[in-house]
Amino acid sequence: MITNQSKKHLAYLGILLLATSCVTQQKYDELATEKVKADHMGQQYQADLLATQAELDELKKNYDQSEQQRKEAEAGLAASQENANQLEIELEELNTIYTNLLNNSGRLNRDLEAKQQRLENLSQELDDKRQENEALAADLRQREARVSELEQVIADKEAATDALRQKVSQALLSFAESDLTVEVRNGKVYVSLSEDLLFQSGSASVDPKGVDALRKLAGVLLDNQDISITVEGHTDDVPLGRSSTYLKDNWDLSVLRATSIVRILTNAGVPPSNVIASGRGEFIPVASNETPEGRANNRRTEIILTPKLDELFSILESN
Repeated sequence: MITNQSKKHLAYLGILLLATSCVTQQKYDELATEKVKADHMGQQYQADLLATQAELDELKKNYDQSEQQRKEAEAGLAASQENANQLEIELEELNTIYTNLLNNSGRLNRDLEAKQQRLENLSQELDDKRQENEALAADLRQREARVSELEQVIADKEAATDALRQKVSQALLSFAESDLTVEVRNGKVYVSLSEDLLFQSGSASVDPKGVDALRKLAGVLLDNQDISITVEGHTDDVPLGRSSTYLKDNWDLSVLRATSIVRILTNAGVPPSNVIASGRGEFIPVASNETPEGRANNRRTEIILTPKLDELFSILESN
């Protein structure tokens, strides 16, 4: 590229050439020197121009690169800004969650404390129940031991009662079954003696045959001092044929008969403290009074032998 300065140099050289025809050698040499200098300067300018052009090209290249970097930086800045905005949104959400957690932490702590207290209460209740169960188990074991003891005592009493029945039956074996019976009812031995064996009709005096039976029974009772004896007199419902000051009705007759039997037993050695005399009159029949057979069955004396249950009562009282 030829600049305005180069054009001025060329014009100057043309003027010099035109003037050579009319200048001196010295002037010519001077002009030639100037021309050389001008050429040199032109070359220098040309070199400078090329260097400047190269520098300009480099600057343009750098500018283009810088512009690209600027655009890339702007794009990165925009992306960063968008990311920052998103982070800001997320931060706000986290702040909201954190605030909610702070607000709820008090309630959660209270709930936790309440549940902890409830757990402690339940644990205490469990310990109390465990101790109560242990106490109940110990009491149950004691009761089971007492029940076993009671069962053993009852079994022993039943065995003793049955043995007593057998002894009484053996002692009275010589008497007819129609005159007496021996049986066990409700843990007691019942010896039922008919009127024909013991008394005349309407009398309270025991016949000799009846005295013999009662003394044999007394012999068994002497060997069993721990027996309570109840003598019950029973009659039918037929009124007495005659009455007296001491004998007005069947009730009086039943009592007097029971008393007569008690005297025979105690005279034979049975402890009076073990014997009770009672008259039941006509009020506990075992058969119908409408027939002779029924009335005969109702006219009876029952001797009830009850083993003493002191040991059993002692066990029951200890409970």
